[in-house]
Amino acid sequence: MHEHFNLIIEILGTISFSMSGSFAAMQKRLDPFGVLIIAFVTSVGGGTVRDLLLDVPVFWMSDLLTFVLILTTSVFSMIFKSIERNFRVTLFIFDSFGLGLFTIIGIQKGLTAGFHPLICLTLGTITGCFGGIMRDILLNRIPLIFRKEIYATACIVGGGIFLLLINYSDLSYTFVQIFTIILIVAIRTLAVKYHWQIPKFYGYESNQEM
Repeated sequence: MHEHFNLIIEILGTISFSMSGSFAAMQKRLDPFGVLIIAFVTSVGGGTVRDLLLDVPVFWMSDLLTFVLILTTSVFSMIFKSIERNFRVTLFIFDSFGLGLFTIIGIQKGLTAGFHPLICLTLGTITGCFGGIMRDILLNRIPLIFRKEIYATACIVGGGIFLLLINYSDLSYTFVQIFTIILIVAIRTLAVKYHWQIPKFYGYESNQEM
């Protein structure tokens, strides 16, 4: 049961980030090949960095399901764009769900490898964020994680609660997974809606570099 649900999370995460990458690429008016490349990088970027850090085989190199999901989702996105015109909202929705889903997958990979919870939390944040970083860099945008929006913070808070609940509560593992994924999405959504920001310790009086 636990393994099957993990597979569902991975599939949903791949679809979510593939949709996110596709719509971001279409915002920049890339051709279909460009859309596919951005979708691929967004979907597998974080997991690739995670697996390289864990010194294990990169997950998508032995799993054709990932390629099929990304290709199918990208094609669907390009068809769907003729109906859905509000790219910004659609991109935000899928990016938020991908963030939550992949953060939990990354943490679980670290736990399986036997690492300290703080390292697992770092791996979860990397898995959730790095695909989006690569996407934004390729599209010549400042990555969301480096902007004023709360992004990685949502991963850290949600991931931290995930670790606390699986270690110090009697709740079922599947419930904890679902709860923390929804929590990460909720934090991200509320942060954007109410303009929550991490406090800055510098002013804006000068643009000069130090």
